[in-house]
Amino acid sequence: MVKKAWVLERELRDNAIPVDRRLHDSHWYESGFTPPSGDDLIALFWESHVPGSDAPEITYLSMAQSMDNQGYDVSAAEALIPECLNLHQAKKKDDLRVLTARFLNLLNNAPIIKGHPYHACNHPHTWEEVRASLPAAQQKETGAQWKETYEGQIYQGWLGQLAGGSFGTAIEGYTGEQIAKVYGQVRGYITQPETTNDDVVYELFLLDAYERLGNGITPEAIGLEWLRQLSFGWSAEWVALRNLNMGIFPPASGSYLNPYSDWIGAQMRGMVCGMLAPNNPMKAAWLAHLDGQVSHSRNGIYGEMVAAVLTALAFEMHDVRQLVARAADYVPAGSEYAAKLRFIFDTLHESSTQDKALKALNKHFEQYNWIHAYPNIADDLFALWYGNGDFTETMSLLAQGGNDVDCNAGLVGNVLGIMFGVPSAWSEPLGDLLETYITGKEKLSIRALAQRTARLARLNL
Repeated sequence: MVKKAWVLERELRDNAIPVDRRLHDSHWYESGFTPPSGDDLIALFWESHVPGSDAPEITYLSMAQSMDNQGYDVSAAEALIPECLNLHQAKKKDDLRVLTARFLNLLNNAPIIKGHPYHACNHPHTWEEVRASLPAAQQKETGAQWKETYEGQIYQGWLGQLAGGSFGTAIEGYTGEQIAKVYGQVRGYITQPETTNDDVVYELFLLDAYERLGNGITPEAIGLEWLRQLSFGWSAEWVALRNLNMGIFPPASGSYLNPYSDWIGAQMRGMVCGMLAPNNPMKAAWLAHLDGQVSHSRNGIYGEMVAAVLTALAFEMHDVRQLVARAADYVPAGSEYAAKLRFIFDTLHESSTQDKALKALNKHFEQYNWIHAYPNIADDLFALWYGNGDFTETMSLLAQGGNDVDCNAGLVGNVLGIMFGVPSAWSEPLGDLLETYITGKEKLSIRALAQRTARLARLNL
């Protein structure tokens, strides 16, 4: 009997033992690198490793898993996975090229599963439709005003995001159980922190477009900034770049033949939208909706809205549990994302211990990929809920959750940085350096980035 894609992925994840980053260097791309293509790209999608942590992943396998999550019958494509993996291991490139094409064809034409709960959910698309479906839209809005304290909070937000991302880079892609076997209880940086990763660059692209256009910014403008500066992406971002290069612009760039449209790629970059709209959660959600359309659709976009709203609200809120509860009002009612949030909150409220809560969350989300938005927002809210605003404790809880730890710690670190500031043990090792693999942005000042963000926020209230 052919195993389901999610079962294969789950087995891969459960059995993956972290490479001890205290003994090995990471292997990030460098600016000007040549993106993989042709047979090299096919081979990479059948076997790859996360640059910062060396965690294993099989991108084509994840495609089938994700479409299954979205209510498509992918059994015909799943039946080809074992043979594809055998051909890859045998380095039979010609046969693998043909079978991979058949696999993708079956995925692209997978029939909808009638009665699947995903299709019973309401997933509005346009901003007007999305806004009308938000519980927060029924609440009276107050005009946002700039406060001089916001600039310092934005700086702390960036520090928190980069500290969290650097912390999580060494352990992303593994389960909490396996992380603990190698590192024990993680309560600080595992290695000398490095700010290079594939998350923050997308926020820099949005800033570039926002600096030119202000509140006249469009998804197309953001997408074209991607084309100008980015040569390669992963999962949903790879699909978006492929579509953009073919002249398929947002919102289609985020939805056309994109099995990863509900993944974390938009959720991981929504914090800049919140920092551009301090204490203005509706504007933050609007900016996130614009940005998310480049590479995601439906629940993937809603995830970015949640990240943006958490960040925007953090400027004036001081109770973490109240913060996460209020952010849920900015998710479309009737969407699957809203249903998952309800389950998460119910679990957090009803569990007698944090261990029981984490086990219940892990079980509920076991069929989702470690890069999917749902299990990761569950980890974010779990860590915020039990971390009580303590930066180190919250990071430790994220390590216990596992999954996409650098993305999660980036979001949570940003929120806590804005609310309470970043402890020196976490901020000082960063210095004032943000490094990226984007040509012309190889080395940036974190303080200058924060000042730029604050200036744009103030100018475009």
